[in-house]
Amino acid sequence: MTENPDWTGLPVVVAGLGLSGVSAARVLRDLGAEVTVVDGGDGPGLRAKAAELEAVGVRVRLGDGETLPEGTRLVVTSPGWAPESPLFTEASLADVPIWGDVELAWRLRRPLAATGEPAPWLAVTGTNGKTTTVRMLASILTAAGKRTAAVGNVGVSVLDAVLAEEPYDVLAVELSSYQLHWAPSLRPHSGAVLNLAPDHLDWHGSMEAYAADKGRIFQGNQVACVYNLADPMTEELVRGADVEEGCRAIGFGLGAPSVSNLGVVDGILVDRAFVADRAKNAAEIGAVADVDPPAPHNIANALAAAALARAYGVDAKAVRDGLRAFRPDAHRIAEVAVVDGVTWIDDSKATNTHAAAASLAAYEPVVWIAGGLAKGATFDELVAGAAGRLRAAVLIGQDRELIKDALARHAPDVPVVEAATGQTGAVAMAEVVREAAALAEPGDTVLLAPACASMDMFTNYGERGDLFAAAVNELK
Repeated sequence: MTENPDWTGLPVVVAGLGLSGVSAARVLRDLGAEVTVVDGGDGPGLRAKAAELEAVGVRVRLGDGETLPEGTRLVVTSPGWAPESPLFTEASLADVPIWGDVELAWRLRRPLAATGEPAPWLAVTGTNGKTTTVRMLASILTAAGKRTAAVGNVGVSVLDAVLAEEPYDVLAVELSSYQLHWAPSLRPHSGAVLNLAPDHLDWHGSMEAYAADKGRIFQGNQVACVYNLADPMTEELVRGADVEEGCRAIGFGLGAPSVSNLGVVDGILVDRAFVADRAKNAAEIGAVADVDPPAPHNIANALAAAALARAYGVDAKAVRDGLRAFRPDAHRIAEVAVVDGVTWIDDSKATNTHAAAASLAAYEPVVWIAGGLAKGATFDELVAGAAGRLRAAVLIGQDRELIKDALARHAPDVPVVEAATGQTGAVAMAEVVREAAALAEPGDTVLLAPACASMDMFTNYGERGDLFAAAVNELK
């Protein structure tokens, strides 16, 4: 496979009939490739998608996602397909390259008329905070007068973005570990790793492999590799990266920044990395009060977004204006209501222990609503770290016993109530909220930060958060 193949008649297999797979199949067909989409599933929904693709000349094979069609020259995979899938094993044995949708998009970038070069990518990964940081970054770039978009795992499809009729000046790109695994050519302008904690280890096989895939975001960076001063693993990834000459390591943290870092001084967001004579000077780029919400982990997100924007050349005023204009997505430490002196917070997006720990650190005292599908996680470290903040805990979901046991070991004096046993949906959440309300006292925060996935009781984390908000509003 050449760097820029002649797509006309090229036999390409797209693995997966999800959103990214359908998008890739359409793009490849428009380029002239002979496209076959394979998916191990079947059913009315997939057949409807298949019919739409077949109408534009794409072959679709349902019920068999393991066999590589004869003559295949390239496989383009959807992000969730595991590396050990039989389809990929067969492709590797036949020396057929495997790309993800991000790799395909990277290779299809078009030069901008103004520069003769493709729009630069400012890329973000991490276990938690990616979407918020990328959307903050897009808001800052917009405030700087740039045509931009939050793309990748959020907002606009990365393929749609690079092929847009009206080109973007710069892209804010959220990248998962899955996407990075299948993007060997990716070379961002600048990249950031926000944090690293065990996640998706069933897919990657080990924490080391997971971290290595996250670290791919730093490969070939031109201007800045942005890392978290509070997370040594992110700095290790910078040290191991092969970057362009002159690319700098830029740290961010919640304390006063040293040279080449961004941080916080007396409620002010401060840049000592992208200023003249940074040994003596610093730039004010905003305030903690400009960040919504001003929880510690969200301030860190804002500093990471600011670092990438400053690496691209955005001035301090645009950073401040962009942060002020930003509003977080639903279900991310969102205040639902204050009822009888109790604040109710929806952080249903906290689907792993790392995210839940960040959320718990922002409030005190807390009635914590937790539980669901643990995805192989353990909870001792989370509970031990939050024990002093807990008023009580309301536990839900299939793996509640794991959290209950950790509470017994590390917070034995914290009252624990198990709610909604055998129930799902709105009925379950109404009971959960009633139990939490009975435990809370004026001045407390009731925090839905489950540290678990939602699909045992709800359609997704969004429905879990929506039903929580609806039940809280019934209290009023």
